[in-house]
Amino acid sequence: MNRIEASQQYHDKGYNCCQSVLAAFADRLDIPEETALRLGAGFGSGAGTGELCGAITGAILALDLMAGGDMSQPVPSKRKAAARAREVQQRFTQQFGAVRCRELLKNEKEEASEAVRAMGITNHCGVMIATATELVEEMLEKEDR
Repeated sequence: MNRIEASQQYHDKGYNCCQSVLAAFADRLDIPEETALRLGAGFGSGAGTGELCGAITGAILALDLMAGGDMSQPVPSKRKAAARAREVQQRFTQQFGAVRCRELLKNEKEEASEAVRAMGITNHCGVMIATATELVEEMLEKEDR
């Protein structure tokens, strides 16, 4: 099973968008699945406020945990993490026109990628989760090169 499928299975079980993205990478993060689910628990529905989409939050958390930085050098580490967070949000905005959960739900502009469409994902949050999962994979692949 690939990570997009895994993220969808978490969501189908009732986990929020953040939990679904983060838990799909738990093995690569080298953390227990339960830890990933606990970390993301409060970030669904834009942390309950309709603000930053939980799927994006999960993507940023996953990237930070996997591609963090040298924590003995906090300033460069923060800059690198902020740059990754901006990139995720910019790419998400290019595709959906927004990053705020409230706006995404209102717009329901579901410009799914080819991979997401091929999987038959049509549920609004499912598309957001799949896209965020896909972005993490793409960004990690780029950093690995």
